[in-house]
Amino acid sequence: MKEQFAIKEYHNTQEVMKELNALIAQPSRSITKKAMKEYLKYYEEKCTASKKMIEEAKEYIPGGVQHNLAFNYPFPLVFTKAEGAWLWDLDGNKYIDFLQAGGPTVLGSNDPEVREKVKELLDSTGSVTGLFHEYEMKLAKLICENFPSVEMFRMLNSGTESAMAAVRVARLATKKKNIIKLGGAYHGWSDQLSYGNRIPGVGGLESHGIPSAYYKYTQEVYPNDIAAMERMLKRNRLRGGTAAVIMEPVGPESGTRPLDYDYNGKVRELCDKYGALLIFDEVVTGFRIAMSGAQGYFNVSPDLTVFGKVVAGGYPSAGGLGGKKKYMAYLAGGLGGKKSKKAHVGGTLAANPLSSAAGYFTLKKIAETNAIGKAGRAGDRLTEGLKALIKKYDLPFVAYNQGSICHLETVGTMLFDINIMKIWQVPGKLKEIHSRKDKMTHMGAAYMAEGLVTLAGSRMYTSAADTDEIIDDALVRFERVFKNVEGVKA
Repeated sequence: MKEQFAIKEYHNTQEVMKELNALIAQPSRSITKKAMKEYLKYYEEKCTASKKMIEEAKEYIPGGVQHNLAFNYPFPLVFTKAEGAWLWDLDGNKYIDFLQAGGPTVLGSNDPEVREKVKELLDSTGSVTGLFHEYEMKLAKLICENFPSVEMFRMLNSGTESAMAAVRVARLATKKKNIIKLGGAYHGWSDQLSYGNRIPGVGGLESHGIPSAYYKYTQEVYPNDIAAMERMLKRNRLRGGTAAVIMEPVGPESGTRPLDYDYNGKVRELCDKYGALLIFDEVVTGFRIAMSGAQGYFNVSPDLTVFGKVVAGGYPSAGGLGGKKKYMAYLAGGLGGKKSKKAHVGGTLAANPLSSAAGYFTLKKIAETNAIGKAGRAGDRLTEGLKALIKKYDLPFVAYNQGSICHLETVGTMLFDINIMKIWQVPGKLKEIHSRKDKMTHMGAAYMAEGLVTLAGSRMYTSAADTDEIIDDALVRFERVFKNVEGVKA
């Protein structure tokens, strides 16, 4: 059977970047003060139970929530039910779910068939034993069968841990030190990779609590600048060599800063030329762009692949590292490794029976039902509808997608560049970025009040549960928000 891809036609990256640059070249626009006042009434009148619980939570949880995705202006909502394309909050309000837990639920939230399999597992084994379970092997085998570059898979607790493991393996395998990432990319919150997060060129300016020495062997280059990548690889030959280049194949922040179609292949060639490993971070794109991941779509084979989210089917402890046997041997558990040195990794709850079974049955169903293609078509429909609305209301906003990963940029918070060599410009740019971030939270609040759950008001993940009717319903809601943007004629 021919593989189904979520991406029907890859966007013209240069055209998208031209639109994005035009967006940030002009003053940002958000919800009018009058409309914002009405939207805030929604929270005060319709979300009273959520507000009360969050106020109590603030006494025990820093900021009131345990995860950044949960934040919402003016206060986070408490969600109590998830089903397919829908969410319900503590007050009984119903929402279209375009967050989808940050991307892992390609089937839609709380898939009933997977849920039944998890219940069976809980009845027979329980959630964790600390010992080997058959679904560890079944999940690993299924991943290896679908990803040609992955000959072995080691399951871990999160994408952050998996990226950390990838770096350790790369350094052991190459005996080199430096790690190059694309500026603006997020590869978890470990010290050495919390560099250049969100904004290219920012370095460690926004990563507080980390001594600068931790960044000694981490560098960033601007996305799509292949010449800069080669310059960095050349420079590193005199500074301990480059162990690996780590990147998201669709671009930093799940394609928020999109890459040219042929960029991955060019980086692959440079890694081979300079003896560095190529690490693909497929935490979001794995089993969302294709069963073979974004690497299958772009036809580029990395040496190591970082997994997360979907490998546990939306259940906890979702992460892992896959790659060629000669590299994965450094992660051998127990006494089975033939390498003299091992990359030290661990985690009592990693590859627990519950997460392994949930991931196995989720991936099987994704393949059997063409969930990836369905989610991709929903993303196309949503994006085309948003483009039409942007044109209708003559807004500077930008909508584009990579299949079921959809972007709606209204203020362009993460699209600025920082040049640390021009230090006098940095304070002003950071001030502008933070100002735009505030306006983005207002857009996000308006979407939520209209019954649309998004990621920070600028990214959306569609799923196989998103029917044409649901997407069209969502577009009606987006239109109500757009009518309330500053400068739109009533």
